[in-house]
Amino acid sequence: MQNILIADDNADITNVLAAYTTKEGYNPIIATDGEEALKLFDEHSPAAVLLDVMMPKMDGYEVCRKIRAKSNVPIILVTARGEGFEKIMGLDIGADDYIVKPFSPSEVMARLRAVLRRMTAPETSSNITSENFIKIDNLEINLEEYSLSIGGEKIALTKKEIETMWTLAENPNKVFTRDNLLDSLWGFDYYGDPRTVDSHIKRLRAKLDTVEHPNWSIKTIWGMGYKFNIEN
Repeated sequence: MQNILIADDNADITNVLAAYTTKEGYNPIIATDGEEALKLFDEHSPAAVLLDVMMPKMDGYEVCRKIRAKSNVPIILVTARGEGFEKIMGLDIGADDYIVKPFSPSEVMARLRAVLRRMTAPETSSNITSENFIKIDNLEINLEEYSLSIGGEKIALTKKEIETMWTLAENPNKVFTRDNLLDSLWGFDYYGDPRTVDSHIKRLRAKLDTVEHPNWSIKTIWGMGYKFNIEN
């Protein structure tokens, strides 16, 4: 049975989410503040994290950063604040999804199932090579290890950033619209703003550009989206 870490200082919310996760066949692990969430994460190795943003001792954004620094486990942020820039910030620091209170517990479970499906997708998708490995010029992407390197230098990327690079590099010169990328990387049930993709690509480019790669790039196709461009 997979553990699901539920971190929220509101007992009513944790009780409801614990009941629903149990019904779904998961084992809920409850934390009531940020520091406890990190401690329980290390002790129980959860399959996914439902993480409130506003918590005592350490907020959810900081907990997300600390978890993402050592794990690619799916993280869903849950918060009462739904401003666009806060959603983008949450996704930029490594969250996989974002739900605004008040929410339907059934919706939370649907989002949870979706991120867990996407976590296992690279191993089951028929579009992935058996080696889960791409090498183009000085770029290497390894989905077995969830790692990416340029010229032998490993680049520290989030799970979502590596999946973005895999999607683009597996289809050189194919243009992906923002909606294509939202559907493919966040799932058809993600109700996101297409600007999330722009922010995500901007941050990804900044990390890739720390090492020279003159023969390939992520190119913006104005009015459409993005493609992995191989230079002639």
